[in-house]
Amino acid sequence: MQYKDYYEILGVSRDATQDEIKQAYRRLARKYHPDVSKEPDADKKFKDLGEAYEVLKDPEKRAAYDRFGSNWQNGQDFEPPPNWDAGFEFSGAGYTGGTGEGYSDFFEELFGRSHFSGRESGFRTRYQMKGEDQHAKILIRLQDAYHGTRQTITLNKPVLDEQGRVTMKPHTLHVTIPKGITEGQRIRLEGQGMPGTGGAPPGDLYLEIAFADDPLFKADKRDIHLTLPITPWEAALGATVTVPTLGGKVQLKIPPGSQGGRKLRLKGRGLCSASRTGDQYVTLRIVVPEATTEEQKKLYQEMARLMPINPRQELGV
Repeated sequence: MQYKDYYEILGVSRDATQDEIKQAYRRLARKYHPDVSKEPDADKKFKDLGEAYEVLKDPEKRAAYDRFGSNWQNGQDFEPPPNWDAGFEFSGAGYTGGTGEGYSDFFEELFGRSHFSGRESGFRTRYQMKGEDQHAKILIRLQDAYHGTRQTITLNKPVLDEQGRVTMKPHTLHVTIPKGITEGQRIRLEGQGMPGTGGAPPGDLYLEIAFADDPLFKADKRDIHLTLPITPWEAALGATVTVPTLGGKVQLKIPPGSQGGRKLRLKGRGLCSASRTGDQYVTLRIVVPEATTEEQKKLYQEMARLMPINPRQELGV
């Protein structure tokens, strides 16, 4: 996927005001409109301008886009990092205008299926209107999901300052993380969205859960995965070893003759809620000691003599 430098496309600086962005778009849109422009690539440039303006005209999309910084060049291979949008508070869901059809893969990956800056459509009464819902993604530790906890989090809400530039307004909340919550689930905070008008109630704030990287564990829905290093003799002879879990250390029995890559299950050691249970899967990784002395090398040679094996037999060699 190619990175799109929307500031370069519109010919504005990264600290341009919203008025400067609007003026640049209008000027270039007139220049490259397919009905008036004679340039052969006018249609493509016009679409690129529309896409760039779709992002930069909206403070929330612009703030999210700016998170990538100025280190990327237009057309460069790009892949957004996991949970790049965590910590931002956004309004509604979907596009700010139009359908988004014809936009690039870059736009679709970032904004096409996200919850940024949507505006509800349809008739609204003039005198009373419920506040708009807000959306944010928060990063939590796997341990917090396993045990459940109460956290104080600070979200950044993009707003415009008096000069028309995007700034961040912090929003601090006290949030209860339910025990056994999984990645992608949402926590609804009633009345924490945008205020209503005409006496109508405020909207809600939805917090989408994402897991921060953990040095040991990986989550797959409710199941937890761990790679466990073991010695060749533990694999060959069997052993009982200590294994970390999100709930603490436990003892795991390794069957004799285990091979690298074998998975063993620790029942109920995953993300468990009141109604659903997850397990922890332990994948064995055999660590072969390095032979650095003559005695150690002779030991390996003796093993080769006493236990001949062709591990590549299934490859036909």
